[in-house]
Amino acid sequence: TQHTYQRPDLRGSARNCAITESSNCYKNFISKGQRCLLNASNTEVHKNAHHGLGRFCFHFSQTQWKKALSFKISSAGQHSQSPSAWNIQIFRCFHISPSFQAAPVPLFWIIIKPAQKLLAIILGRSIRNWWKALPPNKRELLKQSARKNKWKILLGVSSLGVLFVIFYFTHLEETPMTGRPRLLVFGKEHFRELSQMEYDMWMEEFQSKMLPETDARYQVVETVLGHLSDSNKDIPRISALQWVIHVVDEPDINAFVLPNGQVFVFTGLLDAVSDVHQLSFILGHEIAHAVLEHAAEKASLVHFLDFLSLIFLTLIWAICPRDSLAIVGQWIQSKLKEFVFARPYSRILEAEADKVGLELAAKACVDVRASSVFWQQMELARNIQGEPRLPEWLSTHPSHENRAEHLDRLIPEALKIRESCNCPSLSGPDPRLVFKRNIQYLLELSKDQETSNSTKQELSKPKPDFSPK
Repeated sequence: TQHTYQRPDLRGSARNCAITESSNCYKNFISKGQRCLLNASNTEVHKNAHHGLGRFCFHFSQTQWKKALSFKISSAGQHSQSPSAWNIQIFRCFHISPSFQAAPVPLFWIIIKPAQKLLAIILGRSIRNWWKALPPNKRELLKQSARKNKWKILLGVSSLGVLFVIFYFTHLEETPMTGRPRLLVFGKEHFRELSQMEYDMWMEEFQSKMLPETDARYQVVETVLGHLSDSNKDIPRISALQWVIHVVDEPDINAFVLPNGQVFVFTGLLDAVSDVHQLSFILGHEIAHAVLEHAAEKASLVHFLDFLSLIFLTLIWAICPRDSLAIVGQWIQSKLKEFVFARPYSRILEAEADKVGLELAAKACVDVRASSVFWQQMELARNIQGEPRLPEWLSTHPSHENRAEHLDRLIPEALKIRESCNCPSLSGPDPRLVFKRNIQYLLELSKDQETSNSTKQELSKPKPDFSPK
């Protein structure tokens, strides 16, 4: 299934903050055994003067690439610095783990699903037409027979419900790492084979847009992902998979990981993140989806709900007196299934991936505090662009604001995990505080600008002439 992404508008004068503050310490990721190290080294992050908004670029020498990652925290306390010199960028929408990419549905179900729906519609419509064609006396006899055998009918329906319950509980298993019970219908090995088919599809689509391994942006992703996987080798699912990186030269702000370990990162995402800490958290989130097998879980839920909906679909087309009403009833049923079950469940999986991804990043000695800043930046981008805030229940992902708040609640525990890994202590200011300060500064600057403009307007108004004529 082809999925269309909403692309960011990178050309306007509207600005979003990837605002950071300078620190005396530049830190690099360096492997120490299998887990948890960060060390200081010489790196450089400089501003690209060719862009009016001063977007940050990663710059390393060839010998530094495979050893170090860099980030720079630019000054928030120095108000003399122009906000236009910060890494400020607007984007409309950031999707990670889109359902059509991160959760491939088994091929057999893709083929048979429309046929089953069509069969249910034909069956329901046939029952309705058969009932209409019956003479009134036969209809009455059937109604009397149904009332007479109502307990048998109720027993049959109850038995069918019990079978569904038994099927559900016999296919429950614990989610790795979190222990959450979840329905899993499809075999893991079979699902990996299907994800290979999806991988071939994406490779064919992006073949001409893949960055070479010598590209600096590719090497950033390679270093971050390599450090994350090396630091979490104690997790069997991570050590068992071979993680393969693909960096796609596309402005979409997106990243996803297939269940077989194929990692796709778009250059639009690399432009959107402020530093490697944010990038590490996002990649940790995507790895978490693969480790927790969310793709198979989501496909299992869709399969189970679709099977149940076939019964209701048959009833809708059998009961509704006209096809037009049946179509409306079918649409209502599909929307109820989507907004009551599918989308809330997707938000649960996203929140779980955030939690586990934060833990993976903490074990890699990442500054986990930067994770919530990323979503605050996303929320600010939405506000600056003036996009309407849709209710969270309409989305497959939590809102940016709720996501940042959820991560803020998880950060203290992630910092404990980071400390238990013997990571170097975090120096410099909290990036969340830096972001807050810069927002306050931008608001003050905006107010001063408005006051200055109003004063100029007052002075430019013509004064009344009171001189005697």
